[in-house]
Order: sequence, then C-alpha cells, then structure tokens
Amino acid sequence: MKNFTPETKYYKTYEDDFVESADQNISLKENYKWIHSNPIYRAVSWIIYGIAWAIIRIAFPIAYGIKVENKEVLKPFKKQGFFTYGNHTQVIGDVFKSPYVVWNKRSYVIASPANLGIPVIGKILPSLGAITIPTDFNKMRDFTEAIHTRIEQKHVISIYPEAHLWPYYTGVRPFAETSFKFPVNENKPAFTITTTYQKRKHRKKPRVTCYVDGPFWPDKTLSRKDRAKKLHDEIYETMLERSKNSTYDYIVYKKDE
Repeated sequence: MKNFTPETKYYKTYEDDFVESADQNISLKENYKWIHSNPIYRAVSWIIYGIAWAIIRIAFPIAYGIKVENKEVLKPFKKQGFFTYGNHTQVIGDVFKSPYVVWNKRSYVIASPANLGIPVIGKILPSLGAITIPTDFNKMRDFTEAIHTRIEQKHVISIYPEAHLWPYYTGVRPFAETSFKFPVNENKPAFTITTTYQKRKHRKKPRVTCYVDGPFWPDKTLSRKDRAKKLHDEIYETMLERSKNSTYDYIVYKKDE
C-alpha cells in the first residue's frame, strides 16, 4: 500500500468504453426471447440465480468490504415492483449489486448485448436476470413488455443510465433521459444505489459503500415527457451528491485534450 499511485485513464468523451467484451458487436438472434414459458428453463434460471445470490452474500463483503447505507427506505416497497438506478463502475459487481442490496426480491438488470460476449458468464446472464436491449428496433415492443412483466411480478429492474462502464470512477457522468420512461410507463417508484469508494486497510483496491435513496415517483401532474425529465434530474442530482462520499481513487480519469 505504501506509495500507491493510481492508474490514469484518458477519455475523449463520456461515451468512451474502457471495458469491452470478447464480442462487443454481438447481435441478438432473430428468435431471442426475453420471457421464457418453458418450465425447465424457468426452473434452471431460478436455481442459477439462487446459487449466484448465495455466492454474492459471501463474496461481496470479502471482495469489496461492502457496506450499504440507508437501505431501510426500501422496506415499505417489499410487495411491489420498482426500479433502481446506479453509477456503472464495476465489471461483475454491477450485475449483482441490486440482488445484494435488495436481497429479498429478484432483480433484473437492463444490459447491453455486448455483455453476452463476456467469456463464460455472458452465456448465463439472461438466466441470472439480464434483460438485454434489442439490436433490432422491431423487437423493442417485446423488450418493453418484458420490463412490464417483471414489474407486475413485483421484481426489481436495475438500470445503469451511464451505459458505458468506467471501472472505479468516483464521479457520476451525465446520462440521457431515455431510461426514465420506464418508471413513467409503469407508474412505479425509482431508487438510486450510488456506489462510492474509500481507502481499505492493507489493500490497494478500495472498499465499496453503496447509498440507497428514494423513492422517486413520476409526477402525474406533468406530461409523460416532463415526468421522465424530472425523474432524470432528481436521480442525477442525488447520485451526484452521494458520489461526494468517495474519498479514494483507484483509477483516475482525465480528459484527453
């Protein structure tokens, strides 16, 4: 730990990718399904999810020294579906962060198709709960219906609106309003799970502290477009404020002029 110097990464825009899968430009198959009715597939999916859930309950405290603050705000919403928004800073951790924080509900994560190209784990991501963004616009209706179905089943939908993964980034990058139409469409609350980093004794990699905030409800007095914008603004400002609790840089990001 003595004389540790963080790695520096240079970016041109906030759209830069610092982590790419083995098949970054993968396309979904024509017959790709977001919701499976096959009872065998569903049973296997639950088993895989259960095994993963048990592993992360043990592994996360060891790997990340993880702490979760303010999670009591989730308690009144045990019996309904809702959305969570987080900053995208962990390769594997972000897939399982919501199941760890919202441990008593099944979580589904909206994911880029590129994640399916991750060696080994990419193949089972849909069984773990990845709701993959369609590469064909004609499939968008099926994708949206899958989100609706999971919310109606009282599950959690996790979204990383920054889209691009920047490992150990301690700020919050600007993000679009696009993904905020989902809570508006479903008229369900949203919460933030903001990941922050602190120095960890005897390790170069930092400790993780996640802050939960909310609920943020769509404002039904506004138009649907303005509801999404208001949600976006509230969530962005909350995450930005919580990110100030990061006190340690494992990787430093600088603008490449």
